[in-house]
Amino acid sequence: MSLPFEPPIKPMLSAPAADIPSGDGWLYEPKWDGFRAIVFWDGSECYIQSREARPLGRYFPDLVTGIPPQLSQPCVLDGEIVIATSYGLDFGLLQQRVHPAASRVLRLASETPASFAAFDLLALGNDDLRTRTFEERRGALESLLERAELPLLLTGATTDVAQAADWFVRFEGAGFDGVMAKRLDLPYAEGDRVMVKVKHRRTADCVVGGFRWYKNEVDVGVGSLLLGLYDDDGVLHHIGHTSTFTRAQRRELAQLLESYRTDDSTVSFGSGRTPGAVSRWSGDRDTDWVRLRPELVCEVAFDQMQGDRLRHGSTFMRWRTDKAPESCGYDQLVAAVPAEFEEAFGRRR
Repeated sequence: MSLPFEPPIKPMLSAPAADIPSGDGWLYEPKWDGFRAIVFWDGSECYIQSREARPLGRYFPDLVTGIPPQLSQPCVLDGEIVIATSYGLDFGLLQQRVHPAASRVLRLASETPASFAAFDLLALGNDDLRTRTFEERRGALESLLERAELPLLLTGATTDVAQAADWFVRFEGAGFDGVMAKRLDLPYAEGDRVMVKVKHRRTADCVVGGFRWYKNEVDVGVGSLLLGLYDDDGVLHHIGHTSTFTRAQRRELAQLLESYRTDDSTVSFGSGRTPGAVSRWSGDRDTDWVRLRPELVCEVAFDQMQGDRLRHGSTFMRWRTDKAPESCGYDQLVAAVPAEFEEAFGRRR
């Protein structure tokens, strides 16, 4: 490719923090929930690289053809591939794109088109910008994308920590992960964790509808609690699990849950979504589970929902003996989609 450098390169990375850093010299951005990617456009060829230095173009043909017309000159962009829906960003739809069948990918590209949210500019024309400060790179990026339209858009940014804190709260309703903080005086440090990410840590009260035994401790220690939430029709659906227990706690749980066990298939996750069987993701792992009467409620902390399920495991916080199981619904997770999201993606939908 006729650019100052060729793919692949290592993207600059971030380190987690509990709070949004404040003070002079910081730029804040909403943290997108998508696939990190670097776009190389040399004026004739568009190449999209993943965070792991793999080609992504075959999975996002809509971006390969849709990004170049929005660029006035060759460049290298760092950003995030996302799919926007009426309820916000949908990571599950992104995962569906990574499929071996080209016909399926093309159909999904038409039904649920992707977008690329650019937040850094690494090269422009013949100029390698990686040694420039982020402040300089951001200015050049804003100029380049001043008139860009979907599927290419410019990530919002602010130097106001109060606005960043507002984004952290309001943008959660559109599926954003949190907030990124970047030093304005830093060059682009490939592979280094010099950015700061502050991610959401949510909590929810869930019904314990079952459990799985810990490996090699059947009838002795509990491995994970299976969590559920009620829908608007009063049906309990499995949403994920929590397994953050010590050996002593696993054995205590086995004793505690004994009196709640049942063989009645009509209770617990009887008519709703149940814990899955062996799949291509679980391999040969034992996914059998023990059914419980849905009478126990616990509070768990988690990072993200994917659709109506937890994307990852959750952290057990405490038992909620003061909560009725029937009060544990999806409504506790609902958040409004912010106006900024509607403005950016409304035309596409």
